[in-house]
Amino acid sequence: HVQFVESGGGLVQAGGSLRLSCVASGRTFNSYRQSWFRQAPGKEREFVAGVSCTGRSASYADSVKGRFTISRDNAKNTVYLEMNSLKPEDTAVYHCAADLSCIGEVPTIPRAYEYWGQGTQVTVSL
Repeated sequence: HVQFVESGGGLVQAGGSLRLSCVASGRTFNSYRQSWFRQAPGKEREFVAGVSCTGRSASYADSVKGRFTISRDNAKNTVYLEMNSLKPEDTAVYHCAADLSCIGEVPTIPRAYEYWGQGTQVTVSL
């Protein structure tokens, strides 16, 4: 079982930055991949970024490439999402999620993930 505590969301102007954190507990942290998803009102939950068990490889949605960076600190059981050059369309609830596998590429579909955090709201104003 894995539990998450997310933090770092808030209100920011377009062009600004935020850093989200997700602290995990329960299962050995480096035994699962971690990703961030987001969900805006009336929209499907979508993949934002994911990182491998070791932290050596990451993948990103096209919409955030070059602006967002995902990383993990296995010593602190924490995954981060550094978000720069934020746009109003980035407004959503951001969730961290765990996929209990270290094999293959980071999945981008929600049903591949077994555990989810409650989410943290990110609002980007004009």
